[in-house]
Amino acid sequence: MNNRALTTLGTTALMALTPGLASAHTGLGHVDGLAHGFTHPLGGLDHVLAMVMVGLFAAQLGGRARWLVPTSFVSVMILGGALGLAGITVPFVELGIGLSIVVLGGVVAFNLRAGVAVAMALVGFFAVFHGYAHGAEMPENASGLAYGLGFVLATAMLHAAALGFGLLLDGKSGTRGALLVRSLGAVAAVAGVGVVTGLV
Repeated sequence: MNNRALTTLGTTALMALTPGLASAHTGLGHVDGLAHGFTHPLGGLDHVLAMVMVGLFAAQLGGRARWLVPTSFVSVMILGGALGLAGITVPFVELGIGLSIVVLGGVVAFNLRAGVAVAMALVGFFAVFHGYAHGAEMPENASGLAYGLGFVLATAMLHAAALGFGLLLDGKSGTRGALLVRSLGAVAAVAGVGVVTGLV
């Protein structure tokens, strides 16, 4: 898949997510499992920041990492979601989510290079915590399968939007675009510190 196709995919995903961001986490009335699962990742700044950082990280790495890194996150997140649905305890979930923003934001900010396998393992580690949170917070009246599909779709779209945005900046703006991406990583890392310390 070339840069133009990835950019188009990311832009489309971003446009599709815009209405969802406005109504995320309403928590009112009966909510369909798919819709609730889709809006759940969009309702928390912590989840959004981490997922955007995964997409930007993949864009910075380029090559096969553009699809393998986000795929790793989504795949392991599904496992974490299953653990949450099953009621199996995973320790330090909130800390893991907060640290995911700090670490992934820092990786993007410093434009750190990693092999594809290392990058996949890094995002996969943090995906367990995000998936667990989604699964554990599923409402009792929601279908587990529909809810899971919803949060997987939202996550994949956030990754795609960030990946497309990162590639667009890299292709159109050169050094300035790369600097903007790195600045977004720095902002996310600082926000992550706020999440970990409870200030955000």
